[in-house]
Amino acid sequence: MTNESTPRQNFITALEGGRPSGLVPHFELVFFLTMEAFGKVHPAHRSYHQWDQMEEKERELHRRDMAKLYVDTAERFGHSAIFIHLPGQINGRMEEFRRMAELIRELSGDRYFLMKHGDATLGLKSIESLSYRIADEPEAVKAEARQRVEDAISAAETMRNCGLDGLALCSDYCFNTGPFISPSRFSEFVTPYLDRLIRAYRDLGYYVIKHTDGNIMPIIDQLVQCRPHALHSLDPQGGVDIAKVKAQYGRQVCLIGNVNCGLLDTGTDDECVRSAEYALKHGMSGGGYIFSTSNCVYTGMRLDRYELILDVWRKLGRYEG
Repeated sequence: MTNESTPRQNFITALEGGRPSGLVPHFELVFFLTMEAFGKVHPAHRSYHQWDQMEEKERELHRRDMAKLYVDTAERFGHSAIFIHLPGQINGRMEEFRRMAELIRELSGDRYFLMKHGDATLGLKSIESLSYRIADEPEAVKAEARQRVEDAISAAETMRNCGLDGLALCSDYCFNTGPFISPSRFSEFVTPYLDRLIRAYRDLGYYVIKHTDGNIMPIIDQLVQCRPHALHSLDPQGGVDIAKVKAQYGRQVCLIGNVNCGLLDTGTDDECVRSAEYALKHGMSGGGYIFSTSNCVYTGMRLDRYELILDVWRKLGRYEG
């Protein structure tokens, strides 16, 4: 009999600002290299144009295949959490997310922390339509933002008690040079709705991870004040230094990421190793850190480069005592 904590338990400990036992928790928002690793297309890249035409038996076979791939990925690469994506043709159907979470739990029990996308705030994808509307019809923009958030909260309520532990809020707010709108505009058109969303999710019992790439430093105070459990991805390509963020905000929010994705593509092996070492050194101190890349393991990244930083994590990412 063992008292060793599960990856899920360690992940939650870190989200709550604690210091887990053993290895620092690790996960990737998405791991797209499933073809190279397992010979299978990632669920988010699959196409099911005839999903509704399938008999239920066939749909269930596809669901089980996807669930097994998520679990196999977590097991092989030491992930503590699984971010559930569904193919575009069935994305957004709450019942399908429920079934996928249940199937993953069936295969792995409570071993992994399960989450799905849950953002409804304005971000980079809205920039073209917002450029004029913020100036011309600000109240209409706010009303729409408010409604999107309330719709997302209602959807999250329907997902309670289906095996999900948390929600990842994946609206990107920043370029490498800074936020998509000025900090003052951000405080008017994004922060109040982000705050409402996170408070409601927390009240429903979910853990909340706020993701955004780029240079978040001009708005990081606003992000932290909204009280997500964690910030992801602390993008060094956007000038985000985990040492500075840890020193200033490490007692208020869990930090996830900071291993430079750009270097995993174009840097040397030594540069990749140094980036992973830096993230671990400054993120681990005192707990409240989860190891990951500064974006995700995306299509085109070399699998051996990802495995290289995992070697660093296994070597240096262990809490003693």
